[in-house]
Amino acid sequence: MSTNQKKTPKTPNKKFNFYWIYGAIAVFLIALQFYQFSGTPSKNIKESKLYNQMLADGDVDSIVIVNGTLVEVWIREDRLKKDVYQKDKVPETGPQYAMEISLNSNFEDRLDKAQADVDNKITPSYTTRRDWLPTILSWLLPLFLLVAVWLFIMRRITGGGGMGGGGQIFNIGKSKANLYDKDTKVNVTFNDVAGLDEAKEEVMEVVDFLKNPKKYTSLGGKIPKGVLLVGSPGTGKTLLAKAMAGEAQVPFFSISGSDFVEMFVGVGASRVRDLFKQAREKAPCVIFIDEIDAIGRARGKNMMQSNDERENTLNQLLVEMDGFGTDKGVIILAATNRPDVLDPALLRPGRFDRQISIDKPDLNGREQIFKVHLKPVKVSKDMDAYKLALQTPGFAGAEIANVCNEAALIAARRGKKFVEMQDFNDAIDRVIGGLEKKNKLISPDEKNIIAYHEAGHAICGWFLEHAD
Repeated sequence: MSTNQKKTPKTPNKKFNFYWIYGAIAVFLIALQFYQFSGTPSKNIKESKLYNQMLADGDVDSIVIVNGTLVEVWIREDRLKKDVYQKDKVPETGPQYAMEISLNSNFEDRLDKAQADVDNKITPSYTTRRDWLPTILSWLLPLFLLVAVWLFIMRRITGGGGMGGGGQIFNIGKSKANLYDKDTKVNVTFNDVAGLDEAKEEVMEVVDFLKNPKKYTSLGGKIPKGVLLVGSPGTGKTLLAKAMAGEAQVPFFSISGSDFVEMFVGVGASRVRDLFKQAREKAPCVIFIDEIDAIGRARGKNMMQSNDERENTLNQLLVEMDGFGTDKGVIILAATNRPDVLDPALLRPGRFDRQISIDKPDLNGREQIFKVHLKPVKVSKDMDAYKLALQTPGFAGAEIANVCNEAALIAARRGKKFVEMQDFNDAIDRVIGGLEKKNKLISPDEKNIIAYHEAGHAICGWFLEHAD
């Protein structure tokens, strides 16, 4: 068998929607409710036609009064071939005609008067007929509709209606964490992380803890329970966590700190318990909490309500991380750009054993980051990542990625086939100063002041040895 033969991808089995069955049953019951159950489709007849034509000509075989409100008329078989009956297309089996009357309408008296001059008088017979099906349906149909509406509401609030489980009423205490395991492909690895050599080395060591625990436990070492990534926005904390998810080869739970807290009391603590319960079932594993300052703020600073929902969530998190009954094999990885607001109990060893500081990249780090982000961009041959790094002091990794994207957009706007150095220069100016104001008028005095100001930057950068 050829190895190049393409395998047809397996299509996921779609869950059958039972609402189609409910709808079909409802339509069927409604149709039965409005359907008139009778032996034959009798033709409606006016009372005057019965008296003046059918009885006068002797065509009537019998008359039956049903429940005192319905008159059924049978026509003699030898008279059915008359033109008037052929024109009405009456059925061969009776009753051929029917009409409704009201109770106490003296129908018999009128019938006797109409047959005063007729030799063979027709005497009506009476019968009681009970059609149970419409009666039963009149009770079952509203009940069925109520049950259907109730089932629909229950499926929606319990997560069976196609919505996320964390947003449902009955599943509101469940964890919202996304699970990345061997069946989930993560396209980010440590090779995609540049300019964070020290931080990457620390995180790679944690990954090695999970892959080769005996290497450390044989010497008496203990795997750290928590690692806190601290750094300014855009420095690559979340990117480093994604790379860890792609390299760890163990279950990786990812959740934001704001996903724990809701308006209902006790929801945050319940979600923390559920998250750690799932993690222990899949241990060894990693739990990544992004923006942990959303739930990890220092307690006792809320003067209006000291024991609010946020503090309950934090208390439960502290217990799960290092308390009685905690299990091994679960490493907590968290990220924040506000370490000063975190609770001291959260930062102590035993919970977050390591704090990895992620600063903005230096010149070499910016050059490495540019090289990573320039790979998917069609650049010209004269492109120099080192020159770009020189022009972007103080830029974080996210800002460098934005510069590369803006340069590609500018080159596309100008109709170029490759992104040139000038496009990157314009992109840097746009990221630093915003949109170019081509129509803004500047007086000669303002131009003179701006020239002196910018010249001062250039002179300081030229004479200061360690200027970046």
